[in-house]
Amino acid sequence: MHNWRLINSGFQTGAMNMALDEALLHAVANGDSLPVLRFYRWLPATVTLGYAQSVVTDLDREACLQAGLDVVRRSTGGRAVLHDHEVTYSVIAPLNTSVFGRSVLDCYRVISEILQKTLAQLGLPAELVPGKSRGGHLNAMKAVCFSAPSQYELVIDGRKVAGSAQKRFGQTFLQHGSIPIEMDLELLGRVLKIDFADSTANLLNTVGWLNQWSTEPLVITDVETLLARVFSEQLHIEWLPSEPTSAEWQEAMSISAEKFAHPGWNLKR
Repeated sequence: MHNWRLINSGFQTGAMNMALDEALLHAVANGDSLPVLRFYRWLPATVTLGYAQSVVTDLDREACLQAGLDVVRRSTGGRAVLHDHEVTYSVIAPLNTSVFGRSVLDCYRVISEILQKTLAQLGLPAELVPGKSRGGHLNAMKAVCFSAPSQYELVIDGRKVAGSAQKRFGQTFLQHGSIPIEMDLELLGRVLKIDFADSTANLLNTVGWLNQWSTEPLVITDVETLLARVFSEQLHIEWLPSEPTSAEWQEAMSISAEKFAHPGWNLKR
């Protein structure tokens, strides 16, 4: 059995959520922390942009303001995600183990297989697909993370139900991802500049959330508990329930102020 920290940090702003992921990544990379599985929530609901996305072409900032949404740019790549009624996780672990392999795709595959087994135990027939490139050719949908599967992601009836992104720091990786329990498609369309009168908006039919298929309404905390159990069973992990240390919180607050809560970071593209 391997010892890992299991952290549930509850509701945080978008900037603090991204900053805490980064602070924990540094702690694991520096040998100050065991590997981490973290669950977290968003207050207020938040749009995260991929590292290289354009805030001008891919986001309606006025619509976000009117809806009371936070906006933050991730340090990971990929497309925009509207985070609200969902399970959000991050996995932070060294690469120098036999568990994940060393390539980006190996890490995606291992974690996605765990997610797939979790959904199967909920009675949800998710399929693991190799996916498509991140780019795409339909401009109206290029901004939307859940419009198309990418590396080793999960679909039900052709609809993507999990999004993820990854980065490396030294010999350590961070993968964070979201599994929507519910989804407000109308709000998603407004904040990501999708014209519902345009034929390409039909691609929103490829967006999925778990309660579309669940026979009983799913509760976020129950899905988190099950995911942690399957994660433990598949990777032979013993959880050490934990909270971020005072040093990790302090670093996260500094990172948030200097980076994720700063307009120079969030609006730079």
